[in-house]
Amino acid sequence: MKVQGNIVDIQNKRIFKGEITVQNGKITSIEAVEHSVEQYIIPGFVDAHIHIESSMLVPSEFAKIAVTHGTVATVSDPHEIANVVGVKGVHFMIENGKKVPLKFNFGAPSCVPATSFESAGAVIDSDDIKQLMANPDIKYLAEMMNYPGVLFDDEEVMKKLAWAKHYNKPIDGHAPGLRGDDITKYIGAGISTDHECFTFDEGLEKLQKGMKVIIREGSAAKNFEALIDLLSEHYKNMMFCSDDKHPDDLLLGHINQLCERAVAKGIDVFKILKVACINPVKHYNLDVGLLQNGDDADFVVLEDLEKFKVLQTYINGELVAENGQSFVKSVDFEVLNNFDTDKKEVSAFLYPSTAKKIRVIEAKDGELVTNEIHADALIEKGNLVSNTQEDVLKMTVVNRYKNEKPSIAFIKNFGLKEGAIASSVGHDSHNIIAVGVSDEAICKAVNLLIENKGGVCAVSSSEEKVVPLPVAGIMSDKSAVEIGKSYAELDRMSKKMGSTLRAPYMTLSFMALLVIPSLKLSDKGLFDGNTFQFTSLEIN
Repeated sequence: MKVQGNIVDIQNKRIFKGEITVQNGKITSIEAVEHSVEQYIIPGFVDAHIHIESSMLVPSEFAKIAVTHGTVATVSDPHEIANVVGVKGVHFMIENGKKVPLKFNFGAPSCVPATSFESAGAVIDSDDIKQLMANPDIKYLAEMMNYPGVLFDDEEVMKKLAWAKHYNKPIDGHAPGLRGDDITKYIGAGISTDHECFTFDEGLEKLQKGMKVIIREGSAAKNFEALIDLLSEHYKNMMFCSDDKHPDDLLLGHINQLCERAVAKGIDVFKILKVACINPVKHYNLDVGLLQNGDDADFVVLEDLEKFKVLQTYINGELVAENGQSFVKSVDFEVLNNFDTDKKEVSAFLYPSTAKKIRVIEAKDGELVTNEIHADALIEKGNLVSNTQEDVLKMTVVNRYKNEKPSIAFIKNFGLKEGAIASSVGHDSHNIIAVGVSDEAICKAVNLLIENKGGVCAVSSSEEKVVPLPVAGIMSDKSAVEIGKSYAELDRMSKKMGSTLRAPYMTLSFMALLVIPSLKLSDKGLFDGNTFQFTSLEIN
């Protein structure tokens, strides 16, 4: 097979008319050849940090869409399914991913459960990490979210880090806002990347101290604008990632979109492509071709180097996508789950109180971090209730693994004027999380998910919609097109009910993410991410 075009030699910063010859999945020659073909050929895009589960798709279905955007590989943390079903879930992701051509590179989840302040469905300890690290299919130790454990030399955390070093595999970081002596110690423990920077100064400090900074632009957390100005100078030590990408967003684009935006800012295209295509392969030692003689034939044909419209995607010399059409086929797979709680009564969501003031989670659109604010309590019949006038709505997290009393908090900026929305995608333990204007609506939404053994839903006075997620309660058994369409309809319904957030379900899913400051809710109670301890809802 021969492919002609303007070959983009990223390493030597040159573009030349040429021809690539491929035999048995490998590039056997790259030659300068005169021709009239105007298309461009580059190495394939790599997402340097993603939880495939957040697309609500199993890896094989994710691949079908990702290849249409020129993605040939991912660096994937199976942390979400591991929190639900443990090591078995990690192996599920690996085996399902192997059935399709896209090159998934899975890590060993380092924090299952993420904290001791929430109920998860499984535990992965240092002995499990030892076994996983010995597996050649495991490429790295996934994000070490327990940065307090690193800072205080927690014995179990240190053992996990030690096994990654023993097998000479990279260690991913997760340290939002960590600065000064704390980040110095965190890096000194062997942690080499961070995708959680949300300010220019934070990203710069981490780069200056030797970390690789990954610019994240996902469905909820969007840090591209804050960090992109670092790229021109620090491109050798940066990468792109999505972290969490919902299915409707994935249908629109992937890493190619970030390249387009970076070029529009006037950044040198060779630097951008080094970040998007080369750096992840080298940092994680991936078996992914870099458009060199003898490499795997993993490359992308583009219409131009401005809009990055993908004409063709090749993986191991196989044409896997052309002009938006994917040639990746669906595969059969086992459905795993762990959902064992009974339906709830409305009374379970009552919160008796005489408080004058309450602590409220302030959600921030496009960010995982939240603020703590204080608001006047609204009490009816002796119970705290939602205040739709002030957009202070009741929120709950319900343990999905056993019958326990739901935890209650209040949240601002969801904007709902009626009904409730709920999700069993609730990072990191994936309990049920719901926000609504009344206890009745919240209860109805929660029970809808319990009936379906997982999913995302919306309920109003006139209708209810649910997108079932039977695989671990976080992924669909349907195609990306089907799930993307259903999810988009649900998103529209939530906004019709009043939500002003760009991605209300993605934002909702992170309101139980305790390792990201400041105020969050677990199934065990309201949690202060700054002090790393529980706090009270009521202010006396």
